[in-house]
Amino acid sequence: MQQADVIVIGSGIGGLVAGALLARYGKQVLLCESHTIAGGAVHGFSRQGFHFDSGASFYCGLSDPNSLNPLRQVLAVLGETIPAIPYDPFGHYHFPDATLPIYGDSEKYRAAIAAITPQGATEFAQLEKRFLSLYEGLRAIPTLALRSDLNLIPTLIRYFPSLLKLLPNLGLIQSSVGALMDQTIRDPWVRRLIDLECFLLSGLKAHGTIAPEVAFMFGERSRSVIDYPIGGSAAIVDALIRGFKKWGGQLRLGTHVEQILVEATIVKGVRLRNGETLNAPIVISNATIWDTYTHLLQPSDVPTAYRQSALATPTVDSFMHLHLGIRADGLEALTGHHVVVHDADQDITEPGNTCMISIPSVWDKSLAPPGHHGVHAYTLEPYEGWMRDEQYELKKRSRSHSLFRALERVIPDIRQRIVLELIGTPLTHARYLRRHQGTYGAAIAAGTGLFPSCHTPISGLYRVGDSTTPGIGVPAVAASGILCANTLVHPKQTLELLKLL
Repeated sequence: MQQADVIVIGSGIGGLVAGALLARYGKQVLLCESHTIAGGAVHGFSRQGFHFDSGASFYCGLSDPNSLNPLRQVLAVLGETIPAIPYDPFGHYHFPDATLPIYGDSEKYRAAIAAITPQGATEFAQLEKRFLSLYEGLRAIPTLALRSDLNLIPTLIRYFPSLLKLLPNLGLIQSSVGALMDQTIRDPWVRRLIDLECFLLSGLKAHGTIAPEVAFMFGERSRSVIDYPIGGSAAIVDALIRGFKKWGGQLRLGTHVEQILVEATIVKGVRLRNGETLNAPIVISNATIWDTYTHLLQPSDVPTAYRQSALATPTVDSFMHLHLGIRADGLEALTGHHVVVHDADQDITEPGNTCMISIPSVWDKSLAPPGHHGVHAYTLEPYEGWMRDEQYELKKRSRSHSLFRALERVIPDIRQRIVLELIGTPLTHARYLRRHQGTYGAAIAAGTGLFPSCHTPISGLYRVGDSTTPGIGVPAVAASGILCANTLVHPKQTLELLKLL
């Protein structure tokens, strides 16, 4: 295919959602992925019979037809489903002074908090009530109805009765979680808990996270279902690719886009590393904001001030990752998700202090050989200072120590159980995900600026992914793909899809 209606660069969730929806709308879509495995930060990989998630590991609403999860809405209109396993509690937070089970069931969650701090649980209930009120207002308008242009106005008018539900909460939409927390929460233990919940969701603490993100998280956890896709995160990617191809989309793996072609501020197509030119009047970049404006475009393609502002966007740090295969004997009571905070006197955002752990073979035994578990643990790690030199392997070992310490809170003898060990660094992410400094997205704190949306100064060029919408999780990037795809079609086409929900 030398000519297409739309070319999508990158097969992360944002790119796959945008491409699949546009194919569903009848566009001729070509998706170019540099690597031989699709999925971006959500791709899966296998080693010695263990099947690992590369990034995202927590999901809600995949098996619930009433869930607000934007990804589920996209799969519904593509005619695809993902078998998933529900569970609750969805994990445990291990603080230095206490371990808290985290339930989707609101009453159980509040009771667990009350066992540690009764007053804090009472205060938490007041804050939770505000979040759920905002969620109820938001849920009446499906993400699939949204777009990023003035045609959003007539679309929203159709949901006018639902908008009335939002009126009491309009002030919360641009508010930070921290501002709401300051109004209701005095208990220091619960304030730390809320900071952690926000950090896990957005990469920022409560004062940097916007309230709708957390409202969505609390609402989906309590009103929908917490579930894990059978087959891991790769099953989500496979479902999107099936839907994309079903509606005529073409996926080219191992196809590295070298440059977006622009003439007189109008996009013309792309040039591949092998010299091939692909023409299209619309190009969608699923690369990060930094990679798009540094590597895919020439400096002269974009107004200087706009480019400088875009490249100055603050980043969420990269991560250290451990992927382990372990013997599972004696671990029958093991649960799947854990978060360990090592030091109460250190900030939770300090690299190595907060460690996330996922053991999905607890639910889906096909992800590991019989009698074994696959473990994925990760923690923030800055990109600066990392080099592939003679000290690289030694530094990998040293910087992964906090992850092993965290795992020992959950499985004390884990080092003796290891049969497979893989350590990933920010350089690993930068290489395999082709992401600027291995980052997981933009760190735009609430009240300091708006995310740039899908639009660019170049006519016909759009962007999707985690540096276009708030949040670094799968729902956020799926929403970015929806907004972009809907912006490129007539509102009537979107309304036709909405009937399928």
